[in-house]
Amino acid sequence: MSEQSFVLPAVADRSDILGKILRFAHQLGTDKRWRVTIEPYKKTRSTSQNAYLWGVVYPAILAAGQLDGWTAEDVHEFFLIDHFGSEVIEGFGRKRHKPLRRSSSLSTVEFMEYVAHIQQFCAERGIYVPDPNEEAADGP
Repeated sequence: MSEQSFVLPAVADRSDILGKILRFAHQLGTDKRWRVTIEPYKKTRSTSQNAYLWGVVYPAILAAGQLDGWTAEDVHEFFLIDHFGSEVIEGFGRKRHKPLRRSSSLSTVEFMEYVAHIQQFCAERGIYVPDPNEEAADGP
């Protein structure tokens, strides 16, 4: 049986979803032990936010021409480290910086704050990064 996720609604009557959870738990095999984890629900960044980051933000930065030889992945790693910090890891006799957080784990609000950080950083260096949906508003 594969992993299953349930979200308890923020209402007083949760009996329907709790019933689904119990039915799922009863279907689990008894040949092994199972871990059940309950954690606060956090809406992660949307696919449209991710598309904006990779399709608008990073291309705008690269198009500014100040980063010869950089790729979108290079820009991504730079801003993750700049915004969230990094740890140094070692392998094959070399050291490298690894971001403390990844954008895929951000909530929608944290993601907006991350993009605002990028926009501010770039604005201070004369690079304009459009807001989400800005191109659609300016189009025909």
